[in-house]
Amino acid sequence: MMNNKQLADTFTLIANLCEIKGEVIYVILAYRKAAENLMTLPREASEYWKEGKLREIPGVGKAIAEKIDELLQTGKLGFLENLKKEVPESLAEWLQVPGLGPKKIALIWKTLNITALPELETAAKNGQLRDLPGMGAKSETAIIEGIASLARRSGRLPLGRAYPLAQEIIGVLKGVKGVVAAESAGSLRRMRSTVGDLDILVAAKDSAAVMEAFVNLKGVSRVLGKGETKASIEFMDGVRAQLWVHAPEKFGTALQYATGSKDHNVALRQIALDKGLSLSEHSLTKVKGRGEILCATEEEVYKTLGLPWIPPELREDRGEVAAAKANKLPKLIQGKDIKTDLHMHSTYSDGKLSMLDMARAAAKRGLKVIAFTDHSVGLGVANGLSMERHKEQAAEIKKIQKQLGDEILVLHASEVEIKADGSLDYPDDFLASLDLVVASLHSSLRQPREKITERLLKAVNNPHVDIIGHPTGREIPDREGADLDMEVILRAAAESGVAMEISAQPARLDLDDVFARRAKELGVLLSINTDAHSESDLDFLYYGIAIARRAWLEPKDVINTWTAKKLTDWLKKRG
Repeated sequence: MMNNKQLADTFTLIANLCEIKGEVIYVILAYRKAAENLMTLPREASEYWKEGKLREIPGVGKAIAEKIDELLQTGKLGFLENLKKEVPESLAEWLQVPGLGPKKIALIWKTLNITALPELETAAKNGQLRDLPGMGAKSETAIIEGIASLARRSGRLPLGRAYPLAQEIIGVLKGVKGVVAAESAGSLRRMRSTVGDLDILVAAKDSAAVMEAFVNLKGVSRVLGKGETKASIEFMDGVRAQLWVHAPEKFGTALQYATGSKDHNVALRQIALDKGLSLSEHSLTKVKGRGEILCATEEEVYKTLGLPWIPPELREDRGEVAAAKANKLPKLIQGKDIKTDLHMHSTYSDGKLSMLDMARAAAKRGLKVIAFTDHSVGLGVANGLSMERHKEQAAEIKKIQKQLGDEILVLHASEVEIKADGSLDYPDDFLASLDLVVASLHSSLRQPREKITERLLKAVNNPHVDIIGHPTGREIPDREGADLDMEVILRAAAESGVAMEISAQPARLDLDDVFARRAKELGVLLSINTDAHSESDLDFLYYGIAIARRAWLEPKDVINTWTAKKLTDWLKKRG
C-alpha cells in the first residue's frame, strides 16, 4: 500500500504535467497543496482511508479523496495514466532547469518533438531553440547553463550544509559598513531538514557595498543576477543564494514575509485585513485612508497584529496562529535546557576519540551526563563490541569516572543492533547489566512495511531497551528511511515507556518534526542526542534542538533536560 511520500510524489507529478499541459492554475495549486499536506501528516493517509476520513486531511476535497482511494486500492491512478498519454512524464524533469517554465517546455516539446533532457541539451547546443517564438540565443545559452547547473545539484540541500554556509555568508555581510542586521530566511530560517536555495536578508540604507560583497563571496562560480537591492549567485557546487537589501525601518516586515511559510503568511494577511490593514513585505498600510506602519523588527509586526512573536520554526500553518491568538504558544526547548547526551561513540567502536577525551569535551559544553553507546557486535563494519570487550569498557569507565569526579557522570551503554528478525544483538541478561540501551535499525531497511514495523515493535516492547535510536534509519539526502507504520510504533512506545530519539546528526534528523510532534501528542518521551563520533559532532546538538522546536517540544517533553538523579532513577525503574 502506498505511503504518504509515494502519494505526495504522485500528486506533485500530476501538478507538473498539468502545468505543462496548460491546465487552469487553481487545479494545479490544488494538487500541489494536497502533496504538501500529505507530506506533513502526523500519520499515514491509509489510516484516514481505513477510517473513512480522507476528507479530514487538509486540502483533500472530493476529487482528490477519490484519487487517493484509487491509489490505495490499486496502486495506480487512471487519471494519471491518461495524463501521461497527453504529456510525456519525462517533461516534468525539465521544470527543474532554471529559467525553463511550463510554457517554454510545451513549446519546445510540441515544435521539436523531443521529450528527454539529453535531447533538450543537444537541441540547445545545436542552435535549434533560438528561432522559436519568444526565445533567442540568450535563452538558449541560459538553458545550456541551467542543465549544467542541474547536473551539479543533488536536489534540496541538507540543513547541515545549508546552515553553516548561510552563517558564513551572513558573517561576511555583517562586516560590511552600514549593515544593521543580516538574517537567513525561507525554509532555512524555519530549520527544515532540507532547503532549496539560500535566502539572505540584510538591513542597510546603502545597498551598493552589500551587493559587491555578496557577488564577490569566496567560491562563487557565477552571478545569476544583480540589481539595486537584489542579487542571486551560484557557488561551484551548484548551491544558489539570493540576497535582498531592505531599509532598516522596513526590515521587520521584510524578514517576516521572507521567512514564510506561504500559508502562515496568508493567515497573517487575513488577520491584518480584519484589522483594516494590508500586510506586505514593505509595511503595514491602512486599507481605508492613508497611513503606513513601518516595522524594524518582526516583534513589531506581530504586535501590530495583536499577536505574540511566533518563533520561525513554528511558521508552517500547523496551528501556531490559533495558539498565538489564544496565548498558548509552547515554551520551546532551547540548547541551554539540555543536560545530557545519551548516544555517542568512542574508539571502542567507530568513534575518533577516547572515552576520557570525549567526556572532557562534553563537560566543556556543560553536559552533566553522557552515555557511551558503542556499537554492538553485529555491526562489524563499525567495529562492534563483543560482550567481553564491553566488560573491558565498563572497567575503563570506572577508572575515568574517578578521574572526572563530579564533573560529569559517564554511563556504560550500547547502541544495540535490531537484527532482521527483530531480535537484539545481546541476550536480555547482558542488556540488563548495561546502564542504558539504545536499539537501532541499520540494515535490511527495505523490508516490507508490515515486517519492518513488527521488527521495530519487538525492540520497542523489550523492557531492557530505553531509547530507539534514529528510528527510520534514514540518511539525508541519499537514503530514505524504512517504510514504518509510525502510528503503530509511537502508540507502542507510549505504552512501553521507551523514549524515541531525535538524532541531531544532520545526515539523519530522525525522528523528523512531524512524527516527533505526533509522539508528543501521544505522550511518548523524546530524547535528543548527537550520535557523536568526534568532539565537533557534539555541536550537532543545535540541529536536534531545531527539529524539536519544529515539533513544538518543550523541555518537559525531552528526557535530556532531566537532572542526573531523575535520569538514573528512570533507568533503574526500567531495569
